[in-house]
Amino acid sequence: MYQVIARKYRPQTFAELVGQEHVRATLENAIAQGRIAHGYIFSGQRGTGKTTVARILARCLNCVQGPTIAPCGVCASCKEIAAGSSVDVIEIDAASNRGINEMRELRENVRYRPARDRYKVFIIDEAHQITSEAFNALLKTLEEPPEWVIFVLCTTEAHKIPATISSRCQHFSFRSVEFDDVVQRMEWICQQEGVRADAESLAVLAQAGDGSVRDSLSALDQAIACCGQELKAEEVRALLGLFSLESLHQVTEALAASDSRKMLEIVAALEREGYNLQHFCRELARYFRNLLVAKIAGAESRLIAASGQERKRLAEISAVFSEQDLARYLQLALDLYGDLQRSTQIRLHTELGLLRMVEAGRLMPIEEALAQLGGGAPPAPERPKTKAAPKTGVPAAAPRASGPGAAQGTALAGGWQQKLQAALLELGMKFTADAVAHSQVTETPNGLRFETPKDFRLTMREVDLRKALEKLGAPQLRIAVEFREAEPESDGETASSAAAPSGTDAALMERVLADPEVQRFREVFGGELRGVRDLRDLE
Repeated sequence: MYQVIARKYRPQTFAELVGQEHVRATLENAIAQGRIAHGYIFSGQRGTGKTTVARILARCLNCVQGPTIAPCGVCASCKEIAAGSSVDVIEIDAASNRGINEMRELRENVRYRPARDRYKVFIIDEAHQITSEAFNALLKTLEEPPEWVIFVLCTTEAHKIPATISSRCQHFSFRSVEFDDVVQRMEWICQQEGVRADAESLAVLAQAGDGSVRDSLSALDQAIACCGQELKAEEVRALLGLFSLESLHQVTEALAASDSRKMLEIVAALEREGYNLQHFCRELARYFRNLLVAKIAGAESRLIAASGQERKRLAEISAVFSEQDLARYLQLALDLYGDLQRSTQIRLHTELGLLRMVEAGRLMPIEEALAQLGGGAPPAPERPKTKAAPKTGVPAAAPRASGPGAAQGTALAGGWQQKLQAALLELGMKFTADAVAHSQVTETPNGLRFETPKDFRLTMREVDLRKALEKLGAPQLRIAVEFREAEPESDGETASSAAAPSGTDAALMERVLADPEVQRFREVFGGELRGVRDLRDLE
């Protein structure tokens, strides 16, 4: 009869255990020193090895060569415990044996010595489901059991174990298994099974487990049954209901280009192909989280559960956005996923949420706007760490300092001011285009230098200039922006702009229009000054 991979390759010794080094080291030392407790609590998320470690502990204690940290695996005790048929190792499912009567039977069973082995080990799985009355019936036995009895309580919800019980046991908290450790374990199993799997497909299976080795191995078993002896990432993603990276990259392309129409086309394509939009938004939130981590910690960070190739690509895409933008997109994706849980109009909410992301990319933080309107120095613009940008259709595969992109940038030398203005206008950034028109643009050996009047500090954003350079095919150029005092206006222009509306004192209007704060406000928000009143006249 076929045995699933999760059971077939279940660790039988501490040396085979994946992760949980803190648990393994403590139990090995306790066995070596003869300091074996009568009660243990193993807690942690599903599939991290709680019951497996309980069985290994029982083998170490009852092996004919034991107690030992390396059971022989060939004696009758080792074989029976591995098969789950040992008379002296009793596994109890507390989900179906949770009442006081079952605990009374267990208490009676404790009184009798082991039939053959040194210890009688009771492994109680899902222990948090035992009722309060049943726990109370077990209290005295758990506090002072016979010398041949050991209790191991396994649970995924340690907070539900009464304090009177946990205070009588040693508590071990099992951690989620590291992504790389899960991938290495599956790679070894594939070698044993004769299965060919690339790094990308194994990474997808490890992501599906989300830190649970058992869940990842179950997904691997399913993938082998579906795809045969050769696993491909796209087929595995389709099998597990996960979205391809291309569909997620398309969202960042639309955000980089501020393309609302493309966002609507993405939703329409997902709907047409029968994808679940709620699952898509959940994956989108995880995707933005990985982009934010890649932006902050770099492509090699272990905080990103992905293959090396995918990490590199995430770092390239994250270089196009600022940390603030990615954090804002992540929050909007989480809000959208929460809204979809209660929505009856899934598509409409998804479209609205993605359009909000596009609009959010055009916003400036309110703190920065207020600081600049208040006359403070503008914060230094965040410079992307790498020189990469998604192209139309497919994101850039890797940043290049030379080659076709660089050659195109050289060909565009000269006339940068007009070219940038045209590119910004095509991108819908007319205020930034106006700021460039009022700037003095100078070519440097490795980039462009802008001398811009301080009145344009709010609209002269480096991230917008970089988008224009990307559109012109020269993303490798560096950008330096220096703000200077605006040149005084001519007498004719001042007189024209100071023309007071009817009913307003001309001298008062002239003083107001000459105020730097008023000029900055009009430059940013536009509008027309229709009248001025002196508040002292109202007293």
